[in-house]
Amino acid sequence: MGVLARYFIREFFKLLIIFQTVFIAIYLMIDFASGIDDFIKAGSPGSVMFAYFAYKVPSIAVQILPAATLTTVIVMFSLMQKNNEIISLKACGATVWKISQPIVIATMFLSVGLFLFSEVIVPITSSKANDIWRIDVKKERQASFHGRNHIWHKGKNSIYWIKQFNNVKKIMVEPTFYFFDSSFHLIRRIDARSARWKNGVWQVREGISQDLDRDGTYKMTRFKGLDLRLPERPEDFVRVEREPEEMGYEQLRRFAERLRDEGYDATRYFVDINIKIAFPFVILIMALLGIPVALWKRQVSTPVAVSLGIVLCFAYLLVLGLSRTLGFAGILPPLVSAWLANGIFFFVGIYLMINVNR
Repeated sequence: MGVLARYFIREFFKLLIIFQTVFIAIYLMIDFASGIDDFIKAGSPGSVMFAYFAYKVPSIAVQILPAATLTTVIVMFSLMQKNNEIISLKACGATVWKISQPIVIATMFLSVGLFLFSEVIVPITSSKANDIWRIDVKKERQASFHGRNHIWHKGKNSIYWIKQFNNVKKIMVEPTFYFFDSSFHLIRRIDARSARWKNGVWQVREGISQDLDRDGTYKMTRFKGLDLRLPERPEDFVRVEREPEEMGYEQLRRFAERLRDEGYDATRYFVDINIKIAFPFVILIMALLGIPVALWKRQVSTPVAVSLGIVLCFAYLLVLGLSRTLGFAGILPPLVSAWLANGIFFFVGIYLMINVNR
């Protein structure tokens, strides 16, 4: 790595740390001002409030980093333009592509680092912050994804339908159990008034059991009580609803596939799975957009260039939000929904870089 490249990278990260810190501080102040009333109403001690905002910092840092990167690139190259450094480098035979190369490479590594950070740190801290908000501030019980009514659950060679489930008392109301053989032929069906979890078994009460006989007919038997040993425990019917940011890529993928296999609509989770990979690369895209904006015209001041960059940043978020919504609705495939904004603004950045290099 040459001396000039090291200088560019050093100045880039120096400015990036400054802008990232400032943006995080602004975000926290706004979040604090909007949430302080809830903490006061809940009577939460200061330590809980401090822990909540401390746990939110990694997630905020991930959200803010693209804007901080864009601002850093624009300010850095605007100052170089103002100090005639760009003209001097061009006079020595360097092109804009050559000048920008160290920053582009740095943002590529930064994108990979952002993905790893989002995988390792953010799920843990976001989960803790959300738990504090739900339980300590809003006084909510752990939210159930399945809800409490009309639950369908797919087990191994079995399907259960539960009209209502009380997780506190561990009682199923009017459950129906379907059991199948390896060829997915129904071999047993149990309809009951209730089922209670006790001593490691489901105690089924007042129902009808229909069992497949050898001659292919079903033999119906009424019962008042029946101990049913199922692999599922009460917690398997009540899953905590977690936000995608609280899960890593692999964990979110398994969660989405399990929901899909159980018959639930997991489209939004498959969209967010792809966004987990696509979003970190916005760092590279912001650099490709920021450099030509900063070098557009010498008459354009740094504040104006930063304003134009912020407009482009909001435009990216608008397209990403729109494509994500279309993905949730099933109009766009999850892969297209996640990468559409990246694709559009990547080519916009390349186009601007080609024109500014002339």
